[in-house]
Amino acid sequence: MRVLLVEDDRMVGSALEQALKDAAYAVDWVTDGGMALSALATQPYELVVLDLGLPRTDGLQVLERLRGRGDSTPVLIVTARDAVQSRVAGLDLGADDYLVKPFESTELLARLRALSRRHGGSALPLLGNGALSLDPATKVASLGEKSARLSPREFALLQALLQRPGTVLSRAELEERIYGWGEEVESNTVEFLIHSLRRKLGAEAIRNVRGMGWYVDRAT
Repeated sequence: MRVLLVEDDRMVGSALEQALKDAAYAVDWVTDGGMALSALATQPYELVVLDLGLPRTDGLQVLERLRGRGDSTPVLIVTARDAVQSRVAGLDLGADDYLVKPFESTELLARLRALSRRHGGSALPLLGNGALSLDPATKVASLGEKSARLSPREFALLQALLQRPGTVLSRAELEERIYGWGEEVESNTVEFLIHSLRRKLGAEAIRNVRGMGWYVDRAT
């Protein structure tokens, strides 16, 4: 899952970036509002983590412009502004959630999982198609009697497929979900991860359409 992190404090941003990567998110990190708007105009994201006190273009302005052009990407505001007026302003401009600094990374990740579920139209904690299931909180996947804890990139790839069951995703589409900016894309990573997932869960877990990509079965 690809996340845009908008945070101008280098220490805070670095810590958040690492926490997100450790949780299997592909992270693009920008440090001002203008860069955030440019990134959002050119790259699709599943989630945005947005600070408010940004140079040049304030976080609330970013949010207002984002919603003004019809972009419904879920936005979690993370900020030191704890006044009720700031919370109300952010939520009224279209933020989906508001988290005041300082906070534990576990709470941030739980809130992002909740936003992802709501945006996907489900309140259920598990992703699945009736046979294959994936728990975003524990990174455990199950199929029949087989169950396995996944590595961050195995999780990211399987999550991408389970969010669109029955849809064939190409290598490039899957790479977008497991790599952030500046990360070196290895040519055989997707094939290696799919081989590893099939070894853990069974060959029927992920299907292949030769020359096109991979998919998981539609919900049963």
